[in-house]
Amino acid sequence: MFSERLMRARKAAGLSMSALATEVGVSANAIKKYEHGETMPTSANLLKLAKALGVRTEYFFRPLKVDLQGVEYRKRANTPQKLLDQINGDVMDQAERWTELLDLYPDSVEPVPPFCLPDGLPDQVTSFEQIEDIAILMRSAWALGLNPIPELIDTLESKGIMIISTDIEAKKKFDGLAGTIDSTPVVVISSHHPGDRQRFTLAHELGHLVLSGRLSEGLDEEKACNHFAGAFLLPKPALLQHLGDRRGAIEPRELFMLKHEFGVSMMAILVRVGQCGIISESLQKRYYMTFSKRGWRTQEPGQAYPQEETNLFKQLVYRALGEGYIGEPKAAELIGMSLSSFHKERKLGVSDAASHQ
Repeated sequence: MFSERLMRARKAAGLSMSALATEVGVSANAIKKYEHGETMPTSANLLKLAKALGVRTEYFFRPLKVDLQGVEYRKRANTPQKLLDQINGDVMDQAERWTELLDLYPDSVEPVPPFCLPDGLPDQVTSFEQIEDIAILMRSAWALGLNPIPELIDTLESKGIMIISTDIEAKKKFDGLAGTIDSTPVVVISSHHPGDRQRFTLAHELGHLVLSGRLSEGLDEEKACNHFAGAFLLPKPALLQHLGDRRGAIEPRELFMLKHEFGVSMMAILVRVGQCGIISESLQKRYYMTFSKRGWRTQEPGQAYPQEETNLFKQLVYRALGEGYIGEPKAAELIGMSLSSFHKERKLGVSDAASHQ
């Protein structure tokens, strides 16, 4: 247990054995022996390891081990393995704390609903037109209507999807990943991306859950999930209502306003107006060229769309504390705070933001 967790924490911190040895003040061979389970560190070195790796000492002895299956990354082909190791380590740590928290609830309490797909989904999807209909069906089943979804993370969490945000700096080489723990879908997003990019990643991964096993051989799953994401975040009827059925030109300001209303990037909206037949393919290509010339493909104008936050984990920690399922020490450990800081936060002695500084 200790050896495996040490190796994961080291990789998550992006450190080699030699680098960690230097931080702790031992030899690289000593770190190797720790990770191979041949020896155990002294109490003093255990504290140094925890400090160097940015974890609490309890991390090394946490008995629960989760199995994140079916992992699929949304990343660039040249994303280094070292970066993926860091992301995976962070994700596994958060997933373990999630699972431990849920296991602390009594069997009679279901703090998170099980994820299930609505009735009426087609057995086989053969066209993008069907994907448009499926996006509307999902919105209808979840009582979302056709209006903008203000808090997509809250929406997905309320339907039984575990959302994890990783702080690992990926330098635009990583958008997210998806997998399952037991039967619970898990979606991971990067905290370093603007809100519109996070939302598209979330909707894209929802597309995988909805369309998996349904696509005909002629449809590429990644393209299909991108189409679903756009249709789910910005439904065709809503887009037609805002822009009209057919346009000979569209002002950039219109795209900008729709972005901040629906939480979808201007580029994604430009893709949608083409998909919905509002503008011609040739006009769409001209707008793509305009975006490239103005540098909007990498940095869209104006302030970035605000990020969303996942608060469910922390809410469930406080719920478990309030119901007496756990005490303050376990609550602080799950959140990753010192007991004194947690006690102050619990008593509203400091703000939530200040408690993590």
